[in-house]
Amino acid sequence: MIELGKIQNLIVVKKVEFGIYLASSRNRNEERVLLPKKQVPKDVKTGDEIEVFVYKDSKDRLISTVNMPRLTVGEYALLKVKEITKIGAFLDWGLEKDLLLPYKEMIGRVEEGDELLIRLYVDKSNRLCGSMKGIYHLLKTNSPYKVDDEVEGRIYEFGHEFGTYVAVDDMYSAMIPRFEDASHLRVGDVVNARVTKVKADGKLDISIRDKSYIQMDEDAEMILELIDSYAGVLPFTEKASPEVIKRETGLSKNAFKRAIGRLYKERQITLSDGKIRKV
Repeated sequence: MIELGKIQNLIVVKKVEFGIYLASSRNRNEERVLLPKKQVPKDVKTGDEIEVFVYKDSKDRLISTVNMPRLTVGEYALLKVKEITKIGAFLDWGLEKDLLLPYKEMIGRVEEGDELLIRLYVDKSNRLCGSMKGIYHLLKTNSPYKVDDEVEGRIYEFGHEFGTYVAVDDMYSAMIPRFEDASHLRVGDVVNARVTKVKADGKLDISIRDKSYIQMDEDAEMILELIDSYAGVLPFTEKASPEVIKRETGLSKNAFKRAIGRLYKERQITLSDGKIRKV
């Protein structure tokens, strides 16, 4: 059986002027697929086996190639967006015919030049398409990293209830917890991060913030600038709700309290009457 979207060894069953026909067996009733003449190996003969990838050409006809794409059905790979059209984005996957990423399979905004993790699947019309969805289940959970290791990862999905999904080294499953502000990021962005936890199942928790003692200095400086924007008086304290603190500062409540504590200890602010004032 010839498998669409897969690399397979097929048998040469017929030679014609414009190429050769391949099948999975010598059975005359077996489905056949063309390998165009320009790709036919030299001195090939009937009965030989050839390794090919099977896809569909621009006229939706089954065709084979000895050129190998960057991914096959059930796999994912990093692909570059070549063009945005009315039906979706076209991706460079190493073949003459670009791969379609339909709009319904996109996550967030996609732009030309983006590099995205893409999964290959066969749609309901029996065509090969790309998807930005379903990457989570394809990532590995046996990374070599441990807590405090510095890693590089690519954003591939935003899970609003849990956090931001990241593929470390484009292959290992990781997440930025939801309490860290990732609103400035978009799918496809590459981030430098630190491993904060290796879970029992091998998945990683990572942070795009520095270690607390380093981050605290940056947070404190940002809060001083925020106080200045409020004419020297911040209209809420560390007792405000986490939602208010997150909205106003982009920090978690704990990070905000740490930074306020640092500023108070250094006597750069005062805390009185439910207000935070710059000295």
